Amino acid sequence: MKISIRKFILGAALLASTTPFSFGDSFPSSGPTTPGNEARLRGALALAPVNAPLSVKRAIWAANQLRAKPYRYGGGHRSFNDSAYDCSATVSYALAGAGLVSAPLSSKELRAYGSRGPGKWITVYARNGHTFAVIAGLRLDTTSPHNPSRRWAPRWQPTSRMPFGFEARHPIGL
Repeated sequence: MKISIRKFILGAALLASTTPFSFGDSFPSSGPTTPGNEARLRGALALAPVNAPLSVKRAIWAANQLRAKPYRYGGGHRSFNDSAYDCSATVSYALAGAGLVSAPLSSKELRAYGSRGPGKWITVYARNGHTFAVIAGLRLDTTSPHNPSRRWAPRWQPTSRMPFGFEARHPIGL
C-alpha cells in the first residue's frame, strides 16, 4: 500500500509541476502584425507592431483570444483558461501570454506589479477594484463608455482613458 500512495503523490507532484508549462503552450506564439511601433485595430482584432519585442506581440495575440469572451466578476482568476474574465484577469491573461506572470493577479496585486510609472510598450493601470492596460498604444479594458451596448467585456479600445486614481506600473524593461 505504501508504494501505491508514494506513486500517487509522485504522480500528482509531477502533474502539478508540468501544468503551467503545458498551459503556456496554449498562448499564441504568432499572430497578425502591422508595420511600425504602434498596435492597430482591425475590427475587434489588435495587430501587433512589427517593431515591438516578441513579448509585447505575444501579449497582444493572447489578449485577442479574449475578445469574444464575456465579463464575469472573478472570471479568469482560478485559471487562465475560463469562460469569462474580469478586468484584472484580462490584463493578467495578456501578461501571461507575454511570459510575464505565472498566475492571474487581482487589481490590488497589479498595483504593485513590475516597476512604477508608464512603460515604453506595456503600462498597467490599477486601483483597488479596477485595472486596464495600454499595450503598444491600444487600451485593453473591460469597460467602455464608447461602446453602444455598454456591456462590460474584454476588448481592445482605440480611445484613451484618463488614469486618474490609478497606479501606473510596467513590466521591467518594457
